Amino acid sequence: MIDAMVDEMMPASFEKLNKILKLEQSQGYRNRAVIGGLESFADHWQQEALAEVQEGPLVEMVHQVAELLRQYAGADLDQRNQMIQTILKNLSESPDLVPPPRQPPLSKPGGAAGATVSPPVSLSVPVPPSPQRLATGLDAPVTTLPGISTAYATRLKRLGIETVHDLLYHFPHRYDDYSTLKPIHRLQYGEETTVIGTVWSTQTRTTRGGGTIISSIIADASGTIEAIWFNQPYLARQLRAGRRIVLSGKVDQYLGRLVLRSPAWEPLERELIHTARLVPVYPLTEGLGSRWMRRLIKRVVDHWAPRLEDPLPAAVRERAGVVDLPTAIRQIHFPDDQQSAERARYRLAFDEFLSLQLRLLQQRQQWKSQEGRPIPRNQALLEAFLASLPFQLTEAQQRSLEQILTDLEQPRPMSRLLQGDVGSGKTVVATAAILMAVAAGRQAALMAPTEILAEQHYRSVSEWLAPATDWGFGRPISVALLTGSLSRTERSRLYAALAEGQVDVVIGTHALIQRNVTFQDLGLAIVDEQHRFGVIQRNILRQKGTAPHILVMSATPIPRSLALTLYGDLDLSIIDQLPPGRQPIQTRWLLPAERERAYAFVRSQIQQGRQAFILYPLIEGSDKVAAKAAVEEYERLQREVFPDLRLALLHGRMKGKEKDEVMTRFRQGEIDLLVATSVIEVGIDVPNATVMLVEGADRFGLAQLHQFRGRVGRGVHSSYCLLLSDLASPDHPQMKATWERLKAIEETQDGFYLAEKDLELRGPGDFLGVRQSGLPQLRLASLSNLQVLEHARAEAHAIFQEDPTLSKPEYRLLAQQVARLWQGQGDLS
Repeated sequence: MIDAMVDEMMPASFEKLNKILKLEQSQGYRNRAVIGGLESFADHWQQEALAEVQEGPLVEMVHQVAELLRQYAGADLDQRNQMIQTILKNLSESPDLVPPPRQPPLSKPGGAAGATVSPPVSLSVPVPPSPQRLATGLDAPVTTLPGISTAYATRLKRLGIETVHDLLYHFPHRYDDYSTLKPIHRLQYGEETTVIGTVWSTQTRTTRGGGTIISSIIADASGTIEAIWFNQPYLARQLRAGRRIVLSGKVDQYLGRLVLRSPAWEPLERELIHTARLVPVYPLTEGLGSRWMRRLIKRVVDHWAPRLEDPLPAAVRERAGVVDLPTAIRQIHFPDDQQSAERARYRLAFDEFLSLQLRLLQQRQQWKSQEGRPIPRNQALLEAFLASLPFQLTEAQQRSLEQILTDLEQPRPMSRLLQGDVGSGKTVVATAAILMAVAAGRQAALMAPTEILAEQHYRSVSEWLAPATDWGFGRPISVALLTGSLSRTERSRLYAALAEGQVDVVIGTHALIQRNVTFQDLGLAIVDEQHRFGVIQRNILRQKGTAPHILVMSATPIPRSLALTLYGDLDLSIIDQLPPGRQPIQTRWLLPAERERAYAFVRSQIQQGRQAFILYPLIEGSDKVAAKAAVEEYERLQREVFPDLRLALLHGRMKGKEKDEVMTRFRQGEIDLLVATSVIEVGIDVPNATVMLVEGADRFGLAQLHQFRGRVGRGVHSSYCLLLSDLASPDHPQMKATWERLKAIEETQDGFYLAEKDLELRGPGDFLGVRQSGLPQLRLASLSNLQVLEHARAEAHAIFQEDPTLSKPEYRLLAQQVARLWQGQGDLS
């Protein structure tokens, strides 16, 4: 009774937290009350709660609760119990959440009678840091280190360095190889080298501009060489005659003689960290020098590396063939040789991939262990739907549909990725799944990243489901479109219809995940072009129903090895066949000198009654710059090149209604030539468009160019993709890699092959941003390093089979490492 009263008086976010924590208690503190664990729920809840309380003492309480939730995964069962008890106690006793019974108000000193002031909210729970963290003090702020002032700490923070641990994991991005030691008489112009010698003399000269030049003559048993430094007058005192020093740098020439220009140097008597070795080169920021950073990290590594406990048990290290963690940390920063650096890098990248895979496996198991509501297969309705289509499904579509329908029939929620090349027919497969959900009395939602794509899905799905009464369904299926372009009245009407179950299927953009959107019974949630949505957005859509079935779709082909890493928590269906009759798109890349030829070809196609696109690249990722470039080119093309044709402009800065109007006119044939930015990458289906001319094609990855190409070739006419490079000459130094990419897309229509090639040539970031995909940021692991990736995945499966929750004593530190990597992240589906 008291609990019910408490719940009634609490803000909604606190009421939700109260229920979740009680569920977690009842489940024995296994971190399964919410998908992804309480640590992934923390950020979402914090945002929700702050939106409700906004100001006052509860704000501090929200931050403290969220911080406790983030530590939950790394705590043992007793600590988890204590955490939850503390939070629940504060929820039930806080006067700002639940008014205390008949307590006299506290008066503000000197204030008006009856004015009350709430005591400050404080959650204190003795949750110790992990033994590794406690033993080594790795969470200590950098200001606890000797010589690190507040000013230096501020600069370090710009590099993401706030604690001792951050410094240990601030890795070099390359090394200068000064390990080659040579006598002076064997030095050669242009080589990177190290010499050991004695300072004979040092002189200071002043330049006309007021600068200083320090010149030292260095000698060894074989000869002498001059070393020169600019604007470092203090060196004259340090480089005194007779001092033995070590110098490393590039051998240069001055007035016909060899010199060392601005070499790194150190006294011979101390341990060498700047010279005569592989010298680490760290990411820096303004106000921090490379020598200062090296000295700081050397001090930290020497003290802390030997004290690190290794999260990988000895048996795992031996099986995986990796070095121990203290060795890896020492050798990644100050390697004995190139092989030692590689072994260290391999170990640390292995750790990241292992943590990544283990978390994905845990998420998959948590999702699969949830109770779901089966959506039965209505075979007669399905057959009637397929028979009504003006085409037959390919074998790959049939295989993927069968996998999806089998998942829907299970008493656990589906979590599946449907991957298919451009034009492979994913939407019709998804529509069949939607039909089964509606037939079972449930609702379905499809979320797309752009209004253009949402509207295209709306048209297709509405058209395909329109004959429902002919199939014996009994009533028309209600399909609605929800985008930001709807008026407030239209939105309110649609919200009410969704909540009352009057709408069977809703298709929309981010507008679907607004707080006002509620469903009577959401049974199937579909996310299209899912890598364009953040983790939180996908989770919010999932939470609109009670464990709904989830289908995510991607038209960006991803190599299978990479897909298993990025989406290891999802089952994978691949449509690797194009519908019969789709013509290959003839693709050619051209140099800037061939631009007029390309324009002539575009004109010839339009004269035959076809339509065309000319696409301009995003410049430095800025929509504003890209829109400006497209506007200028649109005006030039209309004025100078195609004055007699009907041109229109489409870019990301236009309002939704403007874009819709342009696309409608283009689709209806009222526009001959559409000048656009990459806003057209997905969602444009105009069968009469036969030419895609891409300007600045060398700026795009293969996967993206393949998406652009997929905007044409959708009708019965031959289609063409012309790729204009900005690089004027095939001999340009950047041209080799560009030539390889553009040659690859000329030679094949296979998006999966192109994705592999893109991964090989450019790495994964160009066609799938890590942050967009919802992955934690990886410091060393590169998704293109498939050998380490496969190795870590195999080991993760072995560990998961043995101990899925990582609760055994030998995996205690590994569990903390997984939690640290994923801190602040949610699940990927």
